[in-house]
Amino acid sequence: MSQKKVRVRFAPSPTGPLHIGGVRTALFNYLFAKKHGGDFILRIEDTDQTRFVEGAEAYVNEALQWLGMHIDEGVAQGGAYAPYKQSERKEIYTAYADRLINDGWAYYAFDTPEELDARRTDAEANNTKFAYDMNSRQGLKNSLTLPKQEVEQLIASGTPYVVRFKMPANEDVSGVDMIRGHVKFNTAILDDKVIFKSDGLPTYHLANVVDDYLMKITHVIRGEEWLPSLPLHIMLYKAFGWEAERPQFAHLPLILKPTGKGKLSKRDGDKAGFPVFPLEWTSPDGETASGYRESGYLPEAVNNLLALLGWNPGTEQEIFTMEQLIDSFSIERVNKSGARFDPEKAKWFNHQYIVKMSDQELAQAFAPVLIDKGLDVPMDKVTEIVALVKERINFVSDIWDQTSFFFVAPDEFDPKVVKKCWKGDVPAFMADLSSTLDSVSDWKADAIKACISSKIEEKGLGFGMVMNALRLSLVGGGFGPDLMTIAQLLGKQETIARIKKAVETIG
Repeated sequence: MSQKKVRVRFAPSPTGPLHIGGVRTALFNYLFAKKHGGDFILRIEDTDQTRFVEGAEAYVNEALQWLGMHIDEGVAQGGAYAPYKQSERKEIYTAYADRLINDGWAYYAFDTPEELDARRTDAEANNTKFAYDMNSRQGLKNSLTLPKQEVEQLIASGTPYVVRFKMPANEDVSGVDMIRGHVKFNTAILDDKVIFKSDGLPTYHLANVVDDYLMKITHVIRGEEWLPSLPLHIMLYKAFGWEAERPQFAHLPLILKPTGKGKLSKRDGDKAGFPVFPLEWTSPDGETASGYRESGYLPEAVNNLLALLGWNPGTEQEIFTMEQLIDSFSIERVNKSGARFDPEKAKWFNHQYIVKMSDQELAQAFAPVLIDKGLDVPMDKVTEIVALVKERINFVSDIWDQTSFFFVAPDEFDPKVVKKCWKGDVPAFMADLSSTLDSVSDWKADAIKACISSKIEEKGLGFGMVMNALRLSLVGGGFGPDLMTIAQLLGKQETIARIKKAVETIG
């Protein structure tokens, strides 16, 4: 018998920006699908219209595109199982809700929110908890307790109702989770969940089971917060007679705060200064949240970082291309326990990918910063400069902090370095150095160093002290790459001009 083609879906709700926990869910789905030659489907689960946020759906598409996750089927891409937006599949769900009612697996419930709130209040007063379940349903206002004629009248008159799944009494519901192994629940502790709402739209439970069946989804890989819903979903497959078509389930561990306690939230990122969203997000009311892309992270680094949050390749390897991730990925090597997010490790990953870039690629990435500052610098020179600091940076934006002196002469000089090295005979030496350097005909690092070294020896000064003073003159502080390379790249005239300016300014 031929094996089914692997089909997975990433199904976010358009309620705001996509959290990196959601991005990791998408990534694990994508890696699993591509590892097995399958399809990666993007489905928009927008049945909760009260939480719909304008722009969120486009954000998801852009984020996945930036990260290099090719969508095989989706709202924008189309496909054989369209539409891929649940709000456009309303009639489909209505028919399946009716089928469950007719087959005795679901019922109409007419209880108002106020009546249910009163039940909860009464239960709390008696130190118990109210649940709409097999124990309470017979005393409530639903099609199981009301005469058939009254039910028909209530529906015909437009009385609001929901459809609830009729959970059987004391039945074991078991399944296999690809990450957690065998899981078992008893229906005695499960309530009768709403599967169809009074607004005419299904809840997540009905919609996702129906869609997964109709779209021939073979594996459902989602966050562990959906694990408590698994027994209801298994029961829905049973109620529809789809047990043979039921997908395999895998519930991914949480991404935890840097402290390791609790789920990572936007507040954690705001507090510690790191993003928790792939792209910058501006809400309809103008509130902004930072994104990995705008913070200078490379998409390859973000994928690599997220892949290793909860998945263990079984080797010491940490740097993976997307192709290597696809080749190595195994759902069985995903951990059960939560994965702690480490902002410093995120920077480390980005650094690794910066270092892997060619000098030309890095120069091209840095060029817009120079343009923004109104600087017109030949690309061959920019390429030489970025190569000097490549090993020291985590982000392209760090290049300016490390190299600004190449493009703009310093106006100020670090007082700590001045105090340390601009003393004794050094200021007089620096004043004479300009004319000495003017005699260097071949302006290369070795020749510059030989000239300065000869002069230092002649004057009997400390080599380190003079070199620190020269660095101060050229860059404004005690930092930067090889000093002679700096001088070579600045050129003779600019080097001499900066030494003169330092002598005049420091005094």
